Amino acid sequence: MKPVPHATSLRRAPVQRRSAERLTRILDACADLLDEVGYDGLSTRAVAQRAGVPIGSVYRFFGNKRAMADALAQRNLERYAERVTVRLGGETGTAAKSADRSAGGDGWRAAVDAVLDEYIAMKRTAPGFSLVDFGNQIPVGSRAEPNTRVADRLTELLAGYLGRTPDENLRRVFLVAVESADTLVHLAFRVAPEGDERIIDETRVLLRAYLERVLD
Repeated sequence: MKPVPHATSLRRAPVQRRSAERLTRILDACADLLDEVGYDGLSTRAVAQRAGVPIGSVYRFFGNKRAMADALAQRNLERYAERVTVRLGGETGTAAKSADRSAGGDGWRAAVDAVLDEYIAMKRTAPGFSLVDFGNQIPVGSRAEPNTRVADRLTELLAGYLGRTPDENLRRVFLVAVESADTLVHLAFRVAPEGDERIIDETRVLLRAYLERVLD
């Protein structure tokens, strides 16, 4: 899977392994501090101290904390796509169509479950995700709306698995599904710290009812 480029949020992309490892430490520290102090309390200096790097190393990659949070949101999307891919076994194209037929046309429901389950799992376990997720929670970046980014990535990721063409109609369907799921999942986590299971179940029902008219 092609990774999301960092060019829009990084001042300079890492070239050497040592530089890439330093960037990873910076983003890890940013995520941990978001959980501890929130976005308002986040600072580039605090991130540098937590990561054990000079403040200049942070500014080598990021002009400010907003750019740093944006890079974290991009990394979250990369990791989310990887988790969904692993969950689906990496099936694409003809193999996916065959699997779908053998499941009686229910293959897309497994894909929907993977998309929703892995999002909820990251909400529960990934550091900093509850505040940044894919860029929805705080004003990060100046590119496409975060949910548009997510919908585009899911369209490219799932089109082969579903045996569909990644056209504008499928992108629009996934965008509506992503927007709906995003709103309801955030409601579930406002109701309960770990996500209200009843609301999550209702979200799954809603997504299946909406998507079945297109994917069945």
